[in-house]
Amino acid sequence: MDIPDDIFTEPDDVAPDTLENLGPLRRLAGIWEGHRGVDINPKADGPEQRDYYERIEMQPIDPQANGPQLFYGLRYHVHINTPDEDIAFHDQVGYWLWEPATGLVLQTLSIPRGQVAIAAGHATADAKQLVLKAERGSSEYGICSTTFLEQAFRTDSYTITVDFHDDGTWSYVSDTVLMVHGRAEPFLHRDRNHLAKIAEAEPNPLAQIVRRG
Repeated sequence: MDIPDDIFTEPDDVAPDTLENLGPLRRLAGIWEGHRGVDINPKADGPEQRDYYERIEMQPIDPQANGPQLFYGLRYHVHINTPDEDIAFHDQVGYWLWEPATGLVLQTLSIPRGQVAIAAGHATADAKQLVLKAERGSSEYGICSTTFLEQAFRTDSYTITVDFHDDGTWSYVSDTVLMVHGRAEPFLHRDRNHLAKIAEAEPNPLAQIVRRG
């Protein structure tokens, strides 16, 4: 990307209402449920398939600036259970971010097993599909793991593809390429689900202040 001479001055035309300026991410705002999740993960005796239930909450945050760079975004929490377990099968938090000036879309993610990542892609404001990717070793859109995960289940890449459907639902496929200790070939760890909205998102704090004023 071209870096401007002035990297300090923030934009003065920031819109207070994030929900109206999320571009393709507007269709992700809200609270969602998915009952058709499928997970393919590595085990000692071969791949295991597990079905799961998923709840995702995505709420708008106030606009964020890195000097002249401006993001509108959603803060999210993913909580996943399997049908036969009450404990969390997977927990994940992070942000979805949209830069209107360039079409950059980001997903930041953090999981409580000692791993974080930033995945990136580009899309138009009316896009019906998002494709974001992170790669191990990248200093920009990369993956960082604990020593154990790096040595036992090294993550070489992460790709998420989101498809928006005409009925207001959306679906995703996430592919994580792992190098499992003792195995010669990489393992494709895949998750997929289809989600329907159960509640609308709330306005971001700045938008609520403006509306009250």
